Amino acid sequence: MRLGLAALTVAAARSSRFMSAASTTMLPTIQDFRGVELTPESLSEMLASKRVAYYFSAGWCPMCTNFEPSLQQFREAAAQSGKPVEIIYVGADRSKADQGQRAMALNMLQVPFEGDARAELKRAFKVWPGAEVSQFGTGRRSGVPALVVLGGNSDKEIAFIAAESQGAKALGDWPLDAAEGVWK
Repeated sequence: MRLGLAALTVAAARSSRFMSAASTTMLPTIQDFRGVELTPESLSEMLASKRVAYYFSAGWCPMCTNFEPSLQQFREAAAQSGKPVEIIYVGADRSKADQGQRAMALNMLQVPFEGDARAELKRAFKVWPGAEVSQFGTGRRSGVPALVVLGGNSDKEIAFIAAESQGAKALGDWPLDAAEGVWK
């Protein structure tokens, strides 16, 4: 996994598709839920003091749509307990419009539909739906829904939330108290 992340970071640095607000932050270009690209500074400000995760999902996936009410309740409970989370949607939707509607409905930041960032993240973290096996192969660790919890101010994975196989109870694996999981 580390080799994949290192390769992703090198490729990102070469392609300028990824941005950095701080020397340790390597995230793809991120859009708000309306599809507006965020500057590195505004993204850094939005993530400050939050726990951050990529959410791999698709609107056509019944397991995903069934999981999301629990995910939203988890987000609200985390915020009320003083441990807010920010989730970045990595969609497997079939169109830009579908992904935009999902990001808006879920009130989540999103990785742009266009470009290679979504595919690079899916490969790096080995998460994609069965419908994308022809594109990515069979070497995945999970389908959707799934979350990858990031280390503070980096693309380093600190936890994997296996919602596809465990459903809402997987959210108990999110290390909300881990200092390394708070974005700086």
